[in-house]
Amino acid sequence: MNMQLLSARDPGWTEWADVIVVGSGIAGLTAALRLKDQVERVAVVTKDVLQAGSTQWAQGGIAAALGEGDTPDQHEVDTLVAGAGACDLEAVRVLVGEGAEAVRELIAWGAEFDKDPAGNLSLTREGGHRRDRIAHADGDATGAEIQRALMEAVRRAPEIMVFEHAMVVDLLTAADGGVAGLTIHVMGEGDADGVGIVRTRAVVLASGGLGQVFSQTTNPAVATADGMAIALRAGATLRDLEFVQFHPTVMYLGEDSRGQQPLISEAVRGEGAFLVDWDGNRLMEGVHELGDLAPRDIVSKAIMKRMLDTGRTNMWLDARHLGGAQETSAAFWERRFPNILASLRSHGVEPSVDLIPVAPACHYASGGVRTDLWGRSDVPGLYATGEVACSGVHGANRLASNSLLEGLVFSRRIAEVLPGELRQLEDPAPGAATGRALVPGSALKTLQETMTTKVGVLRNATGLAEAVETLEQLGRTPATEIDPAAWEATNLLTVSLALAKSALLREETRGSHWREDFAERDDAGFAGHFDVRLRDGETVATFTPGAATDPSQTPIQNPTTLAGA
Repeated sequence: MNMQLLSARDPGWTEWADVIVVGSGIAGLTAALRLKDQVERVAVVTKDVLQAGSTQWAQGGIAAALGEGDTPDQHEVDTLVAGAGACDLEAVRVLVGEGAEAVRELIAWGAEFDKDPAGNLSLTREGGHRRDRIAHADGDATGAEIQRALMEAVRRAPEIMVFEHAMVVDLLTAADGGVAGLTIHVMGEGDADGVGIVRTRAVVLASGGLGQVFSQTTNPAVATADGMAIALRAGATLRDLEFVQFHPTVMYLGEDSRGQQPLISEAVRGEGAFLVDWDGNRLMEGVHELGDLAPRDIVSKAIMKRMLDTGRTNMWLDARHLGGAQETSAAFWERRFPNILASLRSHGVEPSVDLIPVAPACHYASGGVRTDLWGRSDVPGLYATGEVACSGVHGANRLASNSLLEGLVFSRRIAEVLPGELRQLEDPAPGAATGRALVPGSALKTLQETMTTKVGVLRNATGLAEAVETLEQLGRTPATEIDPAAWEATNLLTVSLALAKSALLREETRGSHWREDFAERDDAGFAGHFDVRLRDGETVATFTPGAATDPSQTPIQNPTTLAGA
């Protein structure tokens, strides 16, 4: 099978590595650190600088059964309930079973989490969790602390080569369809400037998500679905793309605001904040047993329903009372959420006095490159971990703070098997650009507006069909320049089409996929996954049946796991 390659200039340089890790967040750097002593040469490729990915923006924390009385079984149940019947049970058991050990290794690498006066980890609660199991750092800067610790560990490891300001254009495959190398564009950095080829024996994709598909997102500008797109073009399968999680409490900056928006962590609600409408009515009362800490899809839908019913563009988060009798609200905010506080103040909001304007925005892709329990894709030598991957742990809706844990746990597992599966260095097979012509960077605005209005929180058949038609029309507008903007727009278009087609075919409401024309969950017809592949340059989605896994819908083997909830 020929590769489907983007147009690019002829390579001007070559390098090699035993393993190339694409991405520099928790998933990528964990993989690199775990692999550096097992292979001769590891390279990390990152699109910006090492700290520019999504990990540093994680506020709430990392979930694991670390607290007294908590167990992996309880974490499993909460994860399955949030996933709305679309989780892979074995993958969830791997996540929760290996989670605590993985977090302890992270601490050994230098990550410093907040502790209580007795010196134990200070654990909090977020939406969908029935236990306090969220470890956090610097109050609301968990991702930044994890990123700091991992970057320092990488910089102490001379065995790891780092390519910064480097965009992966395509994955190159050998005659047998397995990994042979990557085409990389390094932007203005020394001898490796411009397009080159890094030959390799294995690639670990840890490149993050697809947030820039939508006009408003909590994701950084680098989240342009590159890893998913290059994997698809190389012959990999994408799974569950229709399950895009919209975070319910993103600060509303106005209808014209675009790009990365300020996130108000779920941990704020974990500390007692609650949602209200414009008349001061509590939004989540009577909606779910966990109230304001219900799973994110349920909270986002409640906000959207009230917005649609009232014609309002946002709802409100009331956090004016936090602190209680122990300290003033202002002091509490300074201590517990200093970074969120600074962000709010930069937009003129004082949360100890003012209501916070919020609306749902794109936050996390539960789907991605389909992998097995060891991070393997269906392309030999290609592994995936973190948000770019679909390991099966998130199902239709990610449980809060499971994302950092997933990247940590499955990167460790990849490092267990990859050294024994290294391929020989192979020459890339001849490529073909059939159906993969570039679209101009100027197409991005139309693409994002189409995805936001037609494929956003609330979906229906008419809007989804119109989105597919518009996206296909964009694909027929060729770029006149070969540059990173065109590569990014093309990657976003590739993944947007896959997402929209999957969403159109899933005629039910499940988790973060909300169809107003099919309002109920349908396990008889849609317990399973939509898998996307390229066939003759066309994006094709097919259904793979699977058993529903949701303890809220069916009896569980050990009901006592919910004790103490």
